[in-house]
Amino acid sequence: MCASDPLPMIEYKNVIKSYGHLQVLKDFSMTINKGERIALIGPSGSGKTTVLRTLMTLETIQGGAIFMEGEPLWHVEKQGHLVPAPEAHLRKMRRNVGMVFQHFNLFPHKTALENVAEPPHVVLAVNKEAAALRAHELLRMVGLESKVNHRPAQLSGGQQQRVAIARALAMQPQILLFDEPTSALDPELVEEVLTVLREVGKSTDTTMLLVTHEMEFASEFADRVVFMDAGRIVEQAPPDQLFTAPQEERTRSFLKKILASGRTLKAPNATAHT
Repeated sequence: MCASDPLPMIEYKNVIKSYGHLQVLKDFSMTINKGERIALIGPSGSGKTTVLRTLMTLETIQGGAIFMEGEPLWHVEKQGHLVPAPEAHLRKMRRNVGMVFQHFNLFPHKTALENVAEPPHVVLAVNKEAAALRAHELLRMVGLESKVNHRPAQLSGGQQQRVAIARALAMQPQILLFDEPTSALDPELVEEVLTVLREVGKSTDTTMLLVTHEMEFASEFADRVVFMDAGRIVEQAPPDQLFTAPQEERTRSFLKKILASGRTLKAPNATAHT
């Protein structure tokens, strides 16, 4: 990389993550450029969600390093060496990242408007009125303008997930993470959330990482699809290449099984090549 090239937005360098004796990420390395949209696919247990959770600082790492625009996430530099970062550093870095979880994680006693407006007011010290105005705009964007005063129990699962997306956007993150955002939804509610994600993708240049089993959505959403297995990247390519002409036998086997299972939307042309 020459001196004039921008730094990657995210860089994983030889990251190791273990739960006890189980190594979930094995010498994991990946570079993501600013504004790039990445879909992580692979079997359960392959480490996809752990990639997101280590970036969100929800899970510590045991080896390697993660960088955001060249700045270490889990470490700080002292006398030329990387040492574990204090909580204040993690808190500062975490503000650049938003995450939408499988199970919404909304405050049950607060309205949709309060769920979206309060985090930027409390965490970023945004003026309360300005935070509420922005929350109204975001809830309108996700199609919930009429539900601003509803609490989560009064909303469908798809509506709750759309509130969660609006809440993540309210924090104005540089990086937005989606961990299986439709997996907890009834099938008829999946499309309304995917429609919102499409709109988010069109309306922002935020760097995005998406873990999903929705192959068709991954093919239209992502600039690059990364297939993981057993804590490592097996193959990565633009979606039209990975879904139509995967190079690795393990990728072909996975796509054939998941597309035949009926658990996901069909990726264009994928079955013809798997």
